[in-house]
Amino acid sequence: MERSEPVLPGVWRDDTRYPQVTHIERVARSEGESGDWPDWVSPPLVERLMARGITEPWSHQVTAADLARSGRDVIIATGTASGKSLAFVMPAVEAIDAGGTVLYLSPTKALAHDQLRWISDLEVPEVRAAVYDGDTPAEDRRWIREHATYVLTNPDMLHHGMLPRHGAWARFLRRLKYVVVDEAHHYRGVFGSHVALILRRLRRICARYRSGPTFVLASATSGSPAESASRLTGAEVTAVTEDGSPRPAMSVALVEPELTDLVGENGAPIRRTAPSQAAEMLADLVFQGMRTLVFVRSRQGAEVVALGAQRILHDRGEPDLAERVAAYRGGYLASDRRELEQALRTGTLLGLASTNALELGVDISGLDAVLITGWPGTRASLWQQAGRAGRGGGDALAAFIARDDPLDTYLAHHPTAIFGRSVEATVLDPENPHILDPHLCAAAQENPITRSDFPLFGPSTEERLDALVRRRMLRRRPRGWFWTSHERAGDLADIRGSGGSRVQIVDTASGLLLGEIDEAASHGTVHPGAVYLHQGETFLVDDLDLDEGVALVHAEDPPYSTWARDTTDITVRRTLRSRTWPSGAVVHFGEVHVVQQVVGYLKRDVRTGSVLGEQPLDLPERVLDTRAVWWTLPADAEQRLRGQDVPILGAAHAAEHAAIGLLPLLATCDRWDIGGVSTSVHGDTGKPTVFVYDGYEGGAGFAERGYTAAREWLVATRGAIADCECEQGCPSCIQSPKCGNGNEPLNKAGALRLLDAVLGGADGDPQAVDAS
Repeated sequence: MERSEPVLPGVWRDDTRYPQVTHIERVARSEGESGDWPDWVSPPLVERLMARGITEPWSHQVTAADLARSGRDVIIATGTASGKSLAFVMPAVEAIDAGGTVLYLSPTKALAHDQLRWISDLEVPEVRAAVYDGDTPAEDRRWIREHATYVLTNPDMLHHGMLPRHGAWARFLRRLKYVVVDEAHHYRGVFGSHVALILRRLRRICARYRSGPTFVLASATSGSPAESASRLTGAEVTAVTEDGSPRPAMSVALVEPELTDLVGENGAPIRRTAPSQAAEMLADLVFQGMRTLVFVRSRQGAEVVALGAQRILHDRGEPDLAERVAAYRGGYLASDRRELEQALRTGTLLGLASTNALELGVDISGLDAVLITGWPGTRASLWQQAGRAGRGGGDALAAFIARDDPLDTYLAHHPTAIFGRSVEATVLDPENPHILDPHLCAAAQENPITRSDFPLFGPSTEERLDALVRRRMLRRRPRGWFWTSHERAGDLADIRGSGGSRVQIVDTASGLLLGEIDEAASHGTVHPGAVYLHQGETFLVDDLDLDEGVALVHAEDPPYSTWARDTTDITVRRTLRSRTWPSGAVVHFGEVHVVQQVVGYLKRDVRTGSVLGEQPLDLPERVLDTRAVWWTLPADAEQRLRGQDVPILGAAHAAEHAAIGLLPLLATCDRWDIGGVSTSVHGDTGKPTVFVYDGYEGGAGFAERGYTAAREWLVATRGAIADCECEQGCPSCIQSPKCGNGNEPLNKAGALRLLDAVLGGADGDPQAVDAS
């Protein structure tokens, strides 16, 4: 189809089909800046690259490759499809030609296999590349350990399979020249903290084999990439951020689905769901012949979008086009996913609805448009997903479709929060004792820990080692700290979970084990009556037996989703920092003790989002020692608001819900990673107080980020509430799907008044006070 620019039907303001478009941003085309092939790159590699159409490198590829070859740890933080792989392949191939080896880490198996195809297609003789993961046949593993020169794996396999058996990898590790950490921006929060400690253990074992590899990290554009990469690796890292690759022109639309006649809790209006909006827009784009990828947050949502678009096209009398729309998600066989990827590349498929499985570096080119259904979590992910459009060199279109959520509402009305700003800094905390302790045990099993290791693991290392000795998990000897158990220390660290005991999820019909989940997370995820998704299939939970650590489920596909509701009590253990604003409000950061209990769950219609009912639950309390940010309303402001008949509890409760929704704007977290409590008078402060805490034992760094950027955070929170077009409050501003109090009491107008009282007069720098 010939066209001079991307066209989204109805997206322009003078068209009435999509009046819910709130903003369109034009991103100019960039022609790119090329460089010369470094003289140290082998001519055969250059010939093979040129045969694949790569006639010359881009400037950032040359800069990063030269830094890595000089022995400098480097992070390449440039845009999607900017060719970051070439930047680390050039020095990697040279090192392998000289007898070295390379270890490549990715967060997913799919990306590792995609990279394997890329490397294998180069057909460089000395590069013997192989994927080493949980699916690798036993008969192949020995060959890989002894003969592979380019091993592609993931942090899970490095943690469980390679580091504990480093002796079997001695040949590979002695020659290790580069460690490539791809898609580094995905290592954040608790998962990122675990990976940071795994990389420290890797550096420690490499030192034993006297290899000292250079780390090369590849990331989407991110805030403070050098600082984030240094915190991830434990070593100083240089950032390359000037993107020399050409970029297509792009139109980016912000879309807020309209309010419907449906009502939810307490009569609050409900917006049209983002998947429903996306299905209509996808059908329109496919009808125009535009190759389109839709990112959806859940597997079920991907199916809803694909089926919705197919139904619309059938209704328009276009059954052939309907067959060119499909869903893509993790539950499909790898062969099926590869077929879908190829069908989209070739144009056999025009529309594909996917989870973020296609956000990573899997090569999908030639797309015209990308629809992003709901905020993907970070600006980095937004641009990573949007960057899938225009990969064929043509101009592109992207649209962000807001969900019924405070953060999405805010972004739909504040384009400056997305455009013209750097993306978020990655938040992780490898010194969290609940994360550090099991990795110290794993490190001690790999090789006894000595004082020379203390700088690697941080200033609290000796304190944590002494605590582990007292718990009889380690023993101290003159030569260091030893692991003495016959068990595998690596099993203590659940790197993709929050730790603690596990609950097994079992299909009662087949007896198959579907998966495992943290005991703490099980209360809200696999409680009786919960809808549980596993590899694209839907199950209903029949029973949760916490004593036996098992959840029993059966296959069923109900027309609703479930949302757990909980109640929370919070106690301040220790204030670590505080600052007073000119308004008299005080913002604190510190350690708290949280007691939570899941008390029920909501049923929501999958298509409309309307509440179908609420069911009570009787589950035990859970205790969490974590970190929180909290702020208090000064006494004079409280008296003034009460004198104006502002209901303090309803106002604080509404502000808490909105603040939880907006923290992901500043910290790389999801609203489900954090929790909150609000009171008209809290026992530890004696004042109206709003708490937001990390939902992980020991904390995860999110609350600390909220404290650091408290004013920006609360200004955005106020903006989200004020911009919502509802009158009394709705899920787009102050209602929360997990509120244990049934979203009562809430007062939208009061929340605005309360936040004004907290923020008022705080234009200058607040007076900062460090509390001992």
